[in-house]
Amino acid sequence: MRNSAPDDRPITQFVARPGVLDLGWGHPRPDLLPTGAWAEATARAMRESGWRALTYGHPAGPAPLIEWLGAGFGRTFVTAGASHALSLVSTVLTEPGDTVLVDAPTYHLALRVLADRGVRLVRAPAGDAAAIEAQVGDLRRTGHRVSLLYLVPTFGNPTGRSLTAAERDALLRVAEAARLTVVEDDTYRELAYDGSPPPALWDLARGADFVVRIGSFAKTVAPGLRLGWVNAAPALIRRLADLGYVDSGGGVNHTTAMTMAVFGSSGAYADHLATIREAYRAQRDALAGGLGVPAPAGGWFLWLRLPAPWTAASLLPEAESRGVSFLDGTRFFAGDGGDGADHVRLSFSLYPPADLAEAARLFRAALSAPSGSAESSR
Repeated sequence: MRNSAPDDRPITQFVARPGVLDLGWGHPRPDLLPTGAWAEATARAMRESGWRALTYGHPAGPAPLIEWLGAGFGRTFVTAGASHALSLVSTVLTEPGDTVLVDAPTYHLALRVLADRGVRLVRAPAGDAAAIEAQVGDLRRTGHRVSLLYLVPTFGNPTGRSLTAAERDALLRVAEAARLTVVEDDTYRELAYDGSPPPALWDLARGADFVVRIGSFAKTVAPGLRLGWVNAAPALIRRLADLGYVDSGGGVNHTTAMTMAVFGSSGAYADHLATIREAYRAQRDALAGGLGVPAPAGGWFLWLRLPAPWTAASLLPEAESRGVSFLDGTRFFAGDGGDGADHVRLSFSLYPPADLAEAARLFRAALSAPSGSAESSR
């Protein structure tokens, strides 16, 4: 085994581009990751659990973590993150050729996870329950098997918006009547900056079998943990736990799950959450304030409509020439209809407030350039 490696070896997903404040990445600010507290939790987990933290785990996840999560045995399955949870749920509940409804806009990488199943993705804006009801009926009458509706209803990615109480109630009524399984991606719930978040669809449905909730510690603790969970009715949890690779491996990410249980029950999680909420609130305010746009109540993102005649595609080279970047809004819609071309997603999670204020200044300067111009000045 070699004892050294070149300094440019790949380790992290994000690679900074010199001179560019890249607001396209929904990644945590590095100095907010709890390296010290996590090391202490790891050491404590090893002291307290010994070999049990390093052996094959319980199929649905270790009891200490499930107890701390508070969702109850038989209704929780520990996963390697929210994307893994979505992949598992779609594997069990869909077949190739099925129709899966997706919010519009929605988390762009979830579209890829679902597409891997060979399903047909159809846009269905989650805030319009009546339209979804009609859409499901039309699809089923024409022979389509509609398996799921996927959405991020709380501090959504990319919009930062949350469904209202009325929208949640209407969506659940339609889903129950249509026997449509709603997959609620609740990844951003605890990143609330202006009061409490709205209740989860899972809670409002009282654990009914037509709602599946997926969550993750990627945003609240660290994405490198690769740790999340599924809340679902017991029958679905049993199906997940009975999957062959789970049976072969003895649970998913068992050692990290044991450490997370210590991190949570010790109070370190609550302390860390308070710290990052304050930090991300300041970052949100720096970017939103610098752009003069409303600030979302939670999450990591701003969703901006560009002034005509700009499109995201025409603005990107102008913005990057000035030192700021973003994600094109078309990525957040299923299909290739061109929707979102006049929108951009900006993330405020990666940089401290001073950098975000500068990014806002550079973005405004790019918008002030002649539309489509490739000229720039730093």
